[in-house]
Amino acid sequence: VAAMPLTPRTPTGIQGVVESYQSCLPKIQLYGPTNVAPIISKVARVAADEERTKEASQYFILLILTDGVVTDMADTREAIVRASYLPMSIIIVGVGNADFTDMQIL
Repeated sequence: VAAMPLTPRTPTGIQGVVESYQSCLPKIQLYGPTNVAPIISKVARVAADEERTKEASQYFILLILTDGVVTDMADTREAIVRASYLPMSIIIVGVGNADFTDMQIL
């Protein structure tokens, strides 16, 4: 599991996300286990902080690309439920040949 570092420059649009992904991919090593609850919780904290401001003008989209089955499924479900009222969306995409059937519940 690897996360793109939060940079001072927030990616803009799909092209910005693709460029950020291409930029960080050579710098990381993918490995297991695939625990995604921690990154969901981290982004949820940022979204909650934004929601506490009077402006609350930002909406967050967390895109998780995984080449392995999520191994912390119960914690991930809980993190998603806790984040469900925040100004954020969570997209989890399985890539590769792993059996992602269990992830459909997310």
